[in-house]
Amino acid sequence: MTESKDYNVLFICTGNTARSILAEGLMNDLGSRLPTRRFKAYSAGSQPKGVVNPFALQTLANWRIPTDGFRSKSWDEFAKPGAPVMDFVFTVCDNAAGEVCPFWPGQPMTAHWGVPDPAAVEGTDEEKAKAFLSAAVTLKRRIELMLALPLPSLDTQRIQREIKDIGTR
Repeated sequence: MTESKDYNVLFICTGNTARSILAEGLMNDLGSRLPTRRFKAYSAGSQPKGVVNPFALQTLANWRIPTDGFRSKSWDEFAKPGAPVMDFVFTVCDNAAGEVCPFWPGQPMTAHWGVPDPAAVEGTDEEKAKAFLSAAVTLKRRIELMLALPLPSLDTQRIQREIKDIGTR
């Protein structure tokens, strides 16, 4: 029998209102279904706006992913003593990828999984909802690829290469 392992994952975006929220919800939903591994996701921003975009919550709700408890918060929360130790940290916006991140306890593996900002789309509510759906589909595909990795059988360098490669898909 394979030993169970839990992993903590942090998704970062500048404002922590859309992409990182989508990724947190998707990872928590998909990562909780695995038989031998569990993934607990969090999200944060370098300059959090303090509110979650309602289209992000609606997109998750449309996929029957619970939407309560999401909040826009600073990445500083996860660099403090007593914060969950991260195994993985992913930036999902280009701005956050270029910023100097805090020191993450535990030396997590990192990668950039950039996704166009659906919150930047102007137009009708239908056009905005479509942009959020597109971002969510991209993030879901990447998360599913990561969850399919045989992490216990891969060395650290291989995992790092794989998660970076996933960000290009």
